[in-house]
Amino acid sequence: MPSSSSGSAGSSGSSSTLAEAWLRGIAVNPSAGPGVQLRLLRSAVRAAWEPLCEHGDLPQAVVEAVLAHPSPQVRGAFARNHRADPVHRGRLAHDPDALVRARLAGGPRPRSDRVVPLPDDALVTLLTAEDRPGHDPLVTADEIRQELAFSGQIPPSFPHRMTGHDRSELRAYAAGYWHWLTPAERETLRADPDPAVREAARLRRRDEDPEAMQADLPDQDCLPRRTLLYSCAVSAAVAEACLAAGRDLTSLAHNRYTPAFAVQRLARHPDPEVRVHVAARADLGPGLLAALAEDPDERVRLRARTHPLPRTWAQRDALDRVIGCGADQIGVVARSFGEPDPGWYADCAASGDPLLRRAAASRPDLPADAAERLAADPDPDVRHLLACNHPAAPPELLLEAFLALPRQRAHLRTLPRLPRTGLRHLLGHADAEVRALAAGDPTLEEPPVRLLDDPDAAVRRAAAANPRLPGDLLARLLEDPATAEEAAANAALTDTRLHALLDRAGVPEGAAAG
Repeated sequence: MPSSSSGSAGSSGSSSTLAEAWLRGIAVNPSAGPGVQLRLLRSAVRAAWEPLCEHGDLPQAVVEAVLAHPSPQVRGAFARNHRADPVHRGRLAHDPDALVRARLAGGPRPRSDRVVPLPDDALVTLLTAEDRPGHDPLVTADEIRQELAFSGQIPPSFPHRMTGHDRSELRAYAAGYWHWLTPAERETLRADPDPAVREAARLRRRDEDPEAMQADLPDQDCLPRRTLLYSCAVSAAVAEACLAAGRDLTSLAHNRYTPAFAVQRLARHPDPEVRVHVAARADLGPGLLAALAEDPDERVRLRARTHPLPRTWAQRDALDRVIGCGADQIGVVARSFGEPDPGWYADCAASGDPLLRRAAASRPDLPADAAERLAADPDPDVRHLLACNHPAAPPELLLEAFLALPRQRAHLRTLPRLPRTGLRHLLGHADAEVRALAAGDPTLEEPPVRLLDDPDAAVRRAAAANPRLPGDLLARLLEDPATAEEAAANAALTDTRLHALLDRAGVPEGAAAG
């Protein structure tokens, strides 16, 4: 390591702006060792903390330093690190700073519909936390719970485990997932010794009891009304009133509890959007399904013909996630609390209908032989959904998807199987995001010097970080404030050179900065 007697950024003539640029670049340099990363945590330049802690693939020693760091900014950035082990991130559930806990509850960045769940102990801590009496936090415990609920970090199995938890508030929490609980689990909650749990179970009666739902149904148009009519038990009186008024008909057509007489009438409604929802239902008889398969509207016919009988509601919901949109709009398909049997997905993978194969391609646990077939599927949406969702999607397919799906590139860049080499043929691509990917290829025969003048800033940054750049050119880029950050991220820089830059920036080797 270079001597700490090396001049600081100021004494060596380097500006504060240049020093900060180096620190931000070093923070994301893939060749930076633990010693370099630990020194960054000691820097008073906070701009380097977030890229290091939120985006870095950190070794254990650095993780421990981050978790023990006095600054909530450091710990909060790590709470969002998608590369970090959820067990390590989960330790922040006990963090004294509410904003750090809120960042943990909000989930990793970039956002994704498929996130590795937090451990149960972290979830329990966040779900049962209470605000300190007399303390007015910037983020309340309830707000943190709301963040967690929509983060994708709660696995579908968690509510089932909570039905038998020692803490009554977690058993009451499990009642909120009433629709997905087994009959035995529901009965256990109804007979719970704690009155608050029994009350939580009683309030969910409207999921099954049409009269209870009718009593709770607001008359005005609002989200609670739409939610009840979309997913809870529907009485004949409520269905008749909706039909007579022409209100909430798509919700009624979707709802699995809608009475049969109402379904029959909705199937003949003039609005094709209503009929599409009817055509997707799992409780249709052969006659009604056959009639919808001959509907004058193409979307209705497609929905009726795609999914043969017998059907389940979970299968209906799985198809809802992939029908009507292309792979670029769908991308990563989130886990559901009620998934079809894995065998159904395997059957879909072998189907002659591309819409069923798209459903199969969205499953990350699809068997390897089925995934291999879908990787060569003639339907591009099938292939690209597999690329976004299956961990065994081949690298060449990931690159194909990267080129075809602009909206999904942020997610695809997080996947280690996305090719980062062999990209010379893409250096002149019309799309700047594609050129930027190619500009970072460390195996290029010639360094991407011309891309240092590319009109797109992201391409210029990627070119400056390419380890194929000549050493003298890299040295010049490090001294130019316009390119110093990207040059400091260049993997060709050894730990010795990175430490030298830290010396020049005045970064100490002592205790962490607060």
